[in-house]
Amino acid sequence: MLYYAIVFFVIAIIAAVLGFSGIAGAATNIAWILFVVFLVLAAVAFFRKRV
Repeated sequence: MLYYAIVFFVIAIIAAVLGFSGIAGAATNIAWILFVVFLVLAAVAFFRKRV
């Protein structure tokens, strides 16, 4: 999950440098959503191991 977030973030940076603002914005949003999902799943896994 974190891998895909990083990949979409790199795509967003490359698209922004090349001037594709629409693609850069979409890739940034996807990367943000994947990162948040990763954090939630990591927190759930951490707390499940503790109980």
